[in-house]
Amino acid sequence: MDAVKLISTKRVYDDGSIVQVIVWWLPSPTPPSHHRYEYRLFCGRPGKRLVGFDNERGKEDHRHAQGTESTYLFTTLERLLEDFEATIEQVTGKAP
Repeated sequence: MDAVKLISTKRVYDDGSIVQVIVWWLPSPTPPSHHRYEYRLFCGRPGKRLVGFDNERGKEDHRHAQGTESTYLFTTLERLLEDFEATIEQVTGKAP
């Protein structure tokens, strides 16, 4: 079975900010992740990331917020999306 793209959205706001969410369901986990999702969540402007969540190959689930990277404990896809939106609001002061 091949990977399946579950979510692919990109919103560009009047002020130039971008919120993009890409989530794939994989036939098997990509180490070191133990779940079957590959994801890239971004909020920022071209060339400037304010908030990001991802699990690129070879790295564990992690998040970026205001230039700092930290480990992210993935539990469910729904929780990931909620945490992403909450972090955007915390960093920008606005709901996405």
